Amino acid sequence: MRHDKAAMVIDLAIRMAGSAEGLTLNEMAGLLGVGRRTAERMRDAVLMLFPQVEEISDPPTKRWRIQGGLSGFIQTPTATEMLELTKAAAALHAAEDAARATALESLERKIKAAMRSATLNRMAPDLEALVRAETIAVQAGPRPGADERVLTTIRGAILAESPLNFIYSRPGAEARSRTVTPCGLMFGRANYLVAYDPANDRIQTFRLDRMSSVSVGEGIARPPVEFDLPAFASQSFGIYQDQIENVVLRIAPESAQEARGWRWHPTQTIEDQEDGSVIVRFRASGMRELAWHLFSWSGAAVILQPERLKKVMAEELEKARSSLG
Repeated sequence: MRHDKAAMVIDLAIRMAGSAEGLTLNEMAGLLGVGRRTAERMRDAVLMLFPQVEEISDPPTKRWRIQGGLSGFIQTPTATEMLELTKAAAALHAAEDAARATALESLERKIKAAMRSATLNRMAPDLEALVRAETIAVQAGPRPGADERVLTTIRGAILAESPLNFIYSRPGAEARSRTVTPCGLMFGRANYLVAYDPANDRIQTFRLDRMSSVSVGEGIARPPVEFDLPAFASQSFGIYQDQIENVVLRIAPESAQEARGWRWHPTQTIEDQEDGSVIVRFRASGMRELAWHLFSWSGAAVILQPERLKKVMAEELEKARSSLG
């Protein structure tokens, strides 16, 4: 069996051991990116290498899983995998998001504690060298950190399907007590609670750093059945949610190559033009965040649509001019 096929068999075994309900052949094929017949051969190879594989009847199909986990030989992380975990924690610390950084560092300690000392000793020099050779570039922007107790309380309310009570403060506005149905969390340039607000009958976002006196309320509070957090998040250019617009941008020829490799939005399309420029189209809300981003293109981006984005951009330019005194 070729090396890459062997790696796929090991990967499939790991996935079967990590699935509580087991995997069907179609799921195996989808995870491995292969056809059903190839998935059958991979499954048979796993059955031969790991006799503890359990077959589960799930009419009209079958599932396979490996109970009890795999051996330490299979499960031992590589230096590169440990490096990425260390870097992820460092990135959160750099963003002053101590609560999430601490959780990753705790996971790292548990993984190392579970590893054999001889394996850890062999890995240590490589891991140390890689850590020294890579770092996190800290970018200017808001500090999105969230208090660990706030995160714990929100997650507890989500798991318990309970309402969430808190006091919300906005600059220039009076602090208000809120009771909402928590739907999820979004992490980015700022960290947000996404919640259904029964008082306004709509989904809203609340910045975590503006929430205080957070507590789990009494009773049952379930998110709307049709709510989908990834779909909600993908509506906006950034995180702020407002009216969804059809956005059309023209990127100048000298920046067209960069624009082709840029991830503007999940709904984006990019059209090459005869003069070497490109037209970028997508549907999104968050025009102010988009305007801020367009500043970074140094005039290479021209707004064709919508008019509201042009207006917001003009307002931001005027604010920038006024800051010069």
